[in-house]
Amino acid sequence: MSASGRGGTTDDLLAALLDGMDAALCAFDADGVVTHWNREAERILGWSAAEAVGRRGFAGWAARAADAADVERRLMSAQETPGRQVHEFALLTKDGGRVLVRTQSAGVPGADGKPAGVYCAFSEVHAQVDLERSIALSEALMDDASWGVVLVDVDLRPAVVNAHAARAFAAGRTALLGRPLGELLVQGVEELEAAMRHVLAEGPPPGPVELWVSVRTPEGVRRRCWRCGFLRLASPLAAEPVPLGVGWLFQDITEARQVEQDAAQLRFRSNQLHRAGRAAADCEDPAEAVAVRLEFALAGFADHALVDVAVGDRLVRSAVAPPGSAAPAPLPPAPGAIPVRYGQGHPALQALDRAGPVRVSAPRGAADPAGGWAAARYWPEGVAHGLCTVLRSRGRSLGVLTFLRGPSRPAFDRADAAYAEEVAARVAADLDLCAYRGA
Repeated sequence: MSASGRGGTTDDLLAALLDGMDAALCAFDADGVVTHWNREAERILGWSAAEAVGRRGFAGWAARAADAADVERRLMSAQETPGRQVHEFALLTKDGGRVLVRTQSAGVPGADGKPAGVYCAFSEVHAQVDLERSIALSEALMDDASWGVVLVDVDLRPAVVNAHAARAFAAGRTALLGRPLGELLVQGVEELEAAMRHVLAEGPPPGPVELWVSVRTPEGVRRRCWRCGFLRLASPLAAEPVPLGVGWLFQDITEARQVEQDAAQLRFRSNQLHRAGRAAADCEDPAEAVAVRLEFALAGFADHALVDVAVGDRLVRSAVAPPGSAAPAPLPPAPGAIPVRYGQGHPALQALDRAGPVRVSAPRGAADPAGGWAAARYWPEGVAHGLCTVLRSRGRSLGVLTFLRGPSRPAFDRADAAYAEEVAARVAADLDLCAYRGA
């Protein structure tokens, strides 16, 4: 084509556009003669534009003789039918092979509005099916998947969120778009963002990653365990891979992990009780046995343990663990020992009155370095959580066993209270033996 003149420039532009298309394209005039044939059509069938343009239909070159008439009829019928027509044909390649193609054809009207020809875009059926599968997979993941799917841009902000993920965040799908992950998660956001940055820089990890996160919801903060998979997204249209973001897939496995943790915790605590019992059995002095039981009980459970023995209607501090965390005292208390100045409503006194465990925690921000909240309860400074349980033996309340945790640990729960009662039952038996020997 000539590049001189406006018409030549327009023809050159049209030729460049046709050759740059990803789909194969050909066009026919009103008589069925090929007028356009782009490079993708040449790649699929092997026929060059010089060999294709000017031929009438596909008969004798791009279609078998038995098929050519039907192919031409169906293609040219697009002139008389509004909209696009979709067909599948078996065409011939230049080397004699057969290719099943899917075509989309539409009529081209002339200046007078009458049919002037047909254009036809086609691709190999398997390539079209692959594309349709990819689209179907994307739509299924975004709508019906049983796990969360979030597409995150390079700024680590959600760009697409499926329905499952929206439910996990307790928010609408559009409400999550463009928001920093730090607005959605209270804890775990640093680990999650670090994993995504690694994916963008180095590629996805070799296997799933389990992350514990705390999710902000209208009902409050929920702690969840998510099994996560990550994919680096890159543009397929660029000459070199251009990162588009990260595909993040996750599944909530909180219940399964919680069951595993509870079972492991129960096994550990049962072993501790067993080991403490065997160690205490070798102690000649029951007071030494109490100290041994407390040391075993503290492992993985609490930071401090206190034993307050009942003397009349008052409590006297009699044992502490670990040693040195408070002033030691003999077991049983010596005559005239000074009672602990617990005020009315103290958790230890409540446990004694109820004959059951009492759990308390410092208000948020109250566990200051000076230990004001703890000092008011005559507990070691920096304590944020307390669990008091009564020491009972032979139908009598002998005192109170108190376990304490710092602010870095979670508050005591019901399972902790049950464990504390098991420890208290064994400590109470040793205390009772101390009192018997003292008598």
